[in-house]
Amino acid sequence: MTANGKAAHEKQHMKLETAIGKICSAVLWLTTSVIFVILCLKTMLRYATGNDIDWGNEVPETLFPGLVMSGVVLAAAHGSHITTTFLRDRFKPRQQRQWAMVVWAVVAALYGILTVATAQMLPLVHAEKSPILHIPGSVTFGCVLLGMLGLFALALKDFITALRTPAADIAQANAEAGPNTHF
Repeated sequence: MTANGKAAHEKQHMKLETAIGKICSAVLWLTTSVIFVILCLKTMLRYATGNDIDWGNEVPETLFPGLVMSGVVLAAAHGSHITTTFLRDRFKPRQQRQWAMVVWAVVAALYGILTVATAQMLPLVHAEKSPILHIPGSVTFGCVLLGMLGLFALALKDFITALRTPAADIAQANAEAGPNTHF
């Protein structure tokens, strides 16, 4: 791969991570803010009037899966997941590259399977409705589906990066990044 081709490839990967990161950050801020406002409102009403908001529990319960999944995907995009590197570090650069390709292929395949399985569950949980607002269960499963899709895309990106990156560059990146590396 030429230097220009490699730079263009890296730029595309950064666009994907940036887009996913911006979406997940927006979801995190929005869901956290709405949940916080609703819970504060519920508390103030309860102390001020002794009354409660009937729907006040359903909205946070509905938004929480989106908050969690966006945090998980954002952590994956930033490489903030837990990594065990003692085995990888014993390999030579070429073996590290091969190991990275195998690992990311397996991770991408598993997230792909989870994405498909979650999508297949949507029609089943759609009929379940929340008691007050009648929000379908597919809304929360949809959040999980989008999270799995984001994790699949990131794992696939890391597989392609490992596939296209020369072994020496992977070994150098692993040495520089330590345990928080994507390779």
